[in-house]
Amino acid sequence: MVAVARGGQPVAPTEAAWQRVARSHELLLEYGRLGQPVYGLNRGVGQNKDQTIFSGDTLSDEARALSAAFNHRMLLSHTVAYGEPATADTVRAAMLIRLNTALAGGTGMSPALVRQYADFLNQGLTPVVLGQGSVGQADITILPQIGLAMMGEGMVETGGKTLPAAEAMRQAGLAPVQPYAKDSLSLLSSNAYGAALAILAAHDVSRLLDRADEVAALSLEGLNGNIAPLLPATQAQRPYPAQQQVARRILGLLEGSALWQTDEQRPLQDPLSFRTVSQVHGAAREALRQLDAQLLVQINSSDDNPTVALDVSPPAGATPQETRYYVTQGKLRGAVLPSAGFDPTAWVVPLQTVGVALSQVAQSSAQRVLRMGDPAFTKLPRFLSPNDTTLAYTTIQKPVSLLATEIRALSHPVSSDALAVAGNIEDVATNGPLAAQRVSQQTRRLRTLLGIELIHAAQAVDLRTRADAQRPVGKGTGAVLAAFRQEVPFLAQDRRLADDIARADRFLDRERGGAQ
Repeated sequence: MVAVARGGQPVAPTEAAWQRVARSHELLLEYGRLGQPVYGLNRGVGQNKDQTIFSGDTLSDEARALSAAFNHRMLLSHTVAYGEPATADTVRAAMLIRLNTALAGGTGMSPALVRQYADFLNQGLTPVVLGQGSVGQADITILPQIGLAMMGEGMVETGGKTLPAAEAMRQAGLAPVQPYAKDSLSLLSSNAYGAALAILAAHDVSRLLDRADEVAALSLEGLNGNIAPLLPATQAQRPYPAQQQVARRILGLLEGSALWQTDEQRPLQDPLSFRTVSQVHGAAREALRQLDAQLLVQINSSDDNPTVALDVSPPAGATPQETRYYVTQGKLRGAVLPSAGFDPTAWVVPLQTVGVALSQVAQSSAQRVLRMGDPAFTKLPRFLSPNDTTLAYTTIQKPVSLLATEIRALSHPVSSDALAVAGNIEDVATNGPLAAQRVSQQTRRLRTLLGIELIHAAQAVDLRTRADAQRPVGKGTGAVLAAFRQEVPFLAQDRRLADDIARADRFLDRERGGAQ
């Protein structure tokens, strides 16, 4: 997903997938021909579910015209998003998710519409999508903008320019689609946007946790801390797998460090923010693992309502209420089932857990920064000053405090805070996109905070090696320090630290092979 969303990698659905799409669409139409009411096909949606769109043959000219008009009206009326446009990678990720879930065969989308997703992705056409307004029970206020763009309405980003969708499609050799049947409901009744936000956020969190391990390892060297809590024998006493993974990685980064040598000046016990790094970072990784597992289900299955189930038959002894959802005659077998697949609680809850875990990571980082500026803990000059006249890292503690506060505030759950809407039919929601956006905001702020910690850790280590040129630095932490010093030099005298903070932030955001 990241390769397609951010790297422009093309997509190539298999022929078997295209066949599932065609059969799913045919099954939906066949079910409609039986005279059964179908939400979003021949009946309205939301509180208008009692309204009839058309009756009789789903493929008659009259039904097709009525259906197409209804589909267009539904996309227009549901486009109530607001705020700034979503980032291009988020929109591409949302399109990819919806394409993939449609290829699973559960949507009943027309094949032409599904192909339009693939064509837009491969031609680099990214609809301009306002990014706020979804409460997370399907992103019905956000996703219609993609559907309208595929019809040639709205704006599209392509090749670094923003063009009217119709013009961008003409230049790419694509024709507008005309949604009908259940197309518009399938376009908008999906959590593709929220899941896109969540997956990109999870990817960025994973990268940042790798950087957090490196920064914490260098901070331990800056403190002249104790490696005992990280040793395998210690970790084996409380063997949480992710915690052990972090401990092994930090010990690997510290290979060859002076911390492995006896130092009578080294305290027996370090502050908890240093001692509990493996526990805190491990908990964040475990929360992320649980989120990833749930998101994999989300993006590889149908969240449609109603959902189209190919090649299924009524169970033995099925009641009349059950059998009414099945197609049991003709060349296709299957069912069209009202569902609540649009509810993403399964991944929104662990997503918020990741947010809470990030606040723990931030708290620990902030506390390590403050300890490294205190000679009582480091036996180094106050605020890591290189001399008696340099003020060094005094006022930088203020943004450290604010960043930790912001990250903590953003961790507060929002999934159970929603109003009843649509005539009290839609009376619960998850606010999934908001939860994902908050995790993204946390990640950006945490990267800045870790950058400030890295500034302190690097200064502390350099002060030690300047006092003792023979003092070894870890193989992995030394590599991080050397690379960082190419961006942010040793603080020999006071300078604009805002520039250092920005450079440290960019350093941590850069894709690179971190030391293992």
